[in-house]
Amino acid sequence: MSIEAQSARSFAALSRADLATLVPELLLCGQLIDRSGMAHLIVEFGRSGMAQVAIEEWQAASPWYTRRMQRALRYEGDDVVTIFKGLQLDIGAPPQFMDFRYRVDDPQHGEFWLDHCGALMDVEPLGDEYVTAMCHDIEDPTFDATALATNPHAQVRPIHRPPRRPADRHPHCAWTVIIDEAHVPPTMQPHTEQVGRSAAYTVELSPIDAAGEGNHDYAGPLLSDVRFQDFSQSALVRIAEEVCLQQHLLALGFLIAVRKRVDEDKAREITRKQLTGIAGVTAQRIRDALGLPDDLEGLAAVLSVHPLVNPTQYVDSEIRFGGGRLQLRVGRRGPVDIDGGWPTLIDGEHLEALQALVRGVNPRFTVRVLDEDPAGLLLAVDVTDEPAPECVEVAITKVSTGAAFEFEDRGIPLPLYVV
Repeated sequence: MSIEAQSARSFAALSRADLATLVPELLLCGQLIDRSGMAHLIVEFGRSGMAQVAIEEWQAASPWYTRRMQRALRYEGDDVVTIFKGLQLDIGAPPQFMDFRYRVDDPQHGEFWLDHCGALMDVEPLGDEYVTAMCHDIEDPTFDATALATNPHAQVRPIHRPPRRPADRHPHCAWTVIIDEAHVPPTMQPHTEQVGRSAAYTVELSPIDAAGEGNHDYAGPLLSDVRFQDFSQSALVRIAEEVCLQQHLLALGFLIAVRKRVDEDKAREITRKQLTGIAGVTAQRIRDALGLPDDLEGLAAVLSVHPLVNPTQYVDSEIRFGGGRLQLRVGRRGPVDIDGGWPTLIDGEHLEALQALVRGVNPRFTVRVLDEDPAGLLLAVDVTDEPAPECVEVAITKVSTGAAFEFEDRGIPLPLYVV
């Protein structure tokens, strides 16, 4: 990756090839947000309480970010194909790690199945109760909430699902999607309505320029896999911004759900732990995926595309790099500050998430407050003599098999037509 133009605007500074590498990483890291947060919820609320928070956060976020991606890539519709395209660009279903396969019978009927479910691999060792919580209690209402964004009469129902019987059953699960006017639409929950009123849902991101090589939308047939290198550079910029925004919307849903159950101080404590874990793992995966060095210049490049401070239209931040010095300003005047999202959890007394982020690039990095006032927080990144130990929140997130997952090139995808 070229890191010469760190003053350029976020994702637009990246090449088409680097963006195609980065987008699936961002989708996977979005899925790992739950791996980062769920352990802390189990401590506070137990398994059933954790499951209920997960249901509410995904119900709150997924309909809105699904609609945003439909509009951005011009595949709006009300059929099964539209639902399946949305799943391919959803942080809840990152490619290959959650290996969704699809069949379309007609515009109102289809099936999908998971040849590999990374989330199942994470929870199966915990026993059938945790598998049932994820694959039954959480999936039933959240799949329908995602389908709701496309057609209120869509229902997603299992053909089979874990706990697996026999233990090596494959595919891991299979589901039908049926659109029928007789289906009673699910009721939109208050937490979903609340996120729909957020600044995140309405923020304007980079328009897709129809010039240049590659696909500018996903308006054609459903493909067996989304191959991101087939999109144009401009389309990939927009997709990357949307995926970062998906993460922010999910974090808002998480915070809303947690706030129902504990006081504000405890809610912020839990959400800071969630943010700390995912910030560190995401920084490390971005560094490795883009082949960046572990010096300050590499960290500046990671920061320029890290979801904590992106998209720039939503998060008020500035990276200042030059003369061997790196500073980060976290402002307080962006739409994310209206929503009370991730960056509002960071202040001079709560730097854990930023410490995890910079140490995800190099464990010898540390952040130091230069100035703090109502307009924002200014930090310097220093280099210490000794590496810091990995923090507990990052170690918990790395328990997921997704933390070390490697993507592969699957070649040219096939269009999927009605069978």
